[in-house]
This record gives sequence, structure tokens and C-alpha cells, in this order.
Amino acid sequence: FSGDVVLTARNQARGRAAVQQLQAEGLSPRFHQLDIDDLQSIRALRDFLLKEYGGLDVLINNAGIGTWPKNKPPSRKRDFFKSAQPVDDPTPFDIQAEMTLKTNFFATRNVCNELLPIMKPHGRVVNVSSLQGSKALENCSEDLQERFRCNTLTEGDLVDLMKKFVEDTKNEVHEREGWPDSAYGVSKLGVTVLSRILAQQLGEKRKADRILLNACCPGWVKTDMARDQGSRTVEEGAETPVYLALLPPDATEPQGQLVCDKVVQTW
Repeated sequence: FSGDVVLTARNQARGRAAVQQLQAEGLSPRFHQLDIDDLQSIRALRDFLLKEYGGLDVLINNAGIGTWPKNKPPSRKRDFFKSAQPVDDPTPFDIQAEMTLKTNFFATRNVCNELLPIMKPHGRVVNVSSLQGSKALENCSEDLQERFRCNTLTEGDLVDLMKKFVEDTKNEVHEREGWPDSAYGVSKLGVTVLSRILAQQLGEKRKADRILLNACCPGWVKTDMARDQGSRTVEEGAETPVYLALLPPDATEPQGQLVCDKVVQTW
């Protein structure tokens, strides 16, 4: 990629430290502060990109929160991501659900809504999701599964479903209403379905620009959020997001898909 890479972080000191680490490896990213939970922060980034570059070529939405349940070691064979709190935090599940969806789904949606309009022709958008979202879908009721899989589901419909999950957890009826017991999984289910819907919108409104938008699962990566217990290196985890970000200009697919290990997933 011959253009500038803008690295963002909520904490300026940590963001600049990451830039310095990458510079030590011979790379030259720029830094801009971004808190995706703050709409004004998102708009400040949008204005910066418009002023400096006239738009955006590639957007990778990687911000997110999540931990595995208290006193349970992480495992790729089960839904270990459950809360948005530190591992030993006894915060009630409804608060965990509200915080997790606030960042992972609603804030990611805000970023897309603010930055998609400034995407340049042949732009690429990658929303980092998770196969935990697919697992959450499997653990939903048949009615919810049908609704999430429906190709005519609108963005507004999806937002209402995500709000309903949070409300159902507050009322302690989420299991009775057909939801799985995983806030992280539901949040990433939302990101995956949102990606499908946004890709459909791009196809309707900006078809000639051939902008591709997909979700991906990077795998269980050794990062701070994973407490360095992931099975993949950072380089391995970046492979699929980078693949989607650098799809050639004449590519027409994948579009609106969930991709893992550079393979489109059926779900």
C-alpha cells in the first residue's frame, strides 16, 4: 500500500507509543486520536481525513472490547468472550451487555455512517468481527436466526434488535426471549449483519464506485485484549483484514461477507 496509514487510538499516549514501535520496525504511520464512543471524536477524524486527503481509501474498524468469563480459561471451542469488564469484575450481565454493544456495535456503526460517505471510488472497508458472532447466531432462537439471516433486514431493524437484546438483559428475560448468554457474541453478530446491510446500501447508492465492504474474523490473536493467550501471532491475525483491505480495484467480491482465513464463511 503506497498511501499513508493513519493509526487511531482513544488514549493519545498509548497511540503515539504504538506509532513509535511501528516506526522502529521501519514503518511510518500517522497518528490521530479517536474514541469511537464519542461522535464528535469520529467527526473530528472525518474532517481531518477530508482536509488532508480529500477522503478515505481504506477503512479498517478494529476497535472493540471484550474479555472471557470470570475464572474460566479461554478456549477456541466455546464462547469465552462474555463481558466488557475486567475478568474479576462482578458487574451484572445487563451492564456488561450495554457497554459491550455500545462500543462493538453502536460505535462501530457510527464510524461507518460518518466515514462511508467520504470513501473514495474502489475504497475498501473491513469490519473486524468474530466467529463468536456466528456462534451467537447458532444459539439464538429459530425466530431470531430467521430475522438476522433475512436479506431484507434493514439497518433500522438491526438497530432495534440490538437495542432489544440490551433491554431484555435489563429485564432479565434475554434467555426467554431467545438470546444467547454472550454479550460479545451478540455484538459481533450485529457487526457481521451490519456489514451485509451496509454493503447492500453501497451497491444501491454507489454501485459505480465499486466500494467493497466486508466483515472478517482475524482468529484468536495474541493481543492485550486476549491477555496474550491467543493462538495466532499479530501478523497471522492481520492477514485476512489486510487481504480484504487490499483487494484489487477491479474486484467485485467478496462483498458484504464474513471472511475468515481469506475464505467466505457460510452462516
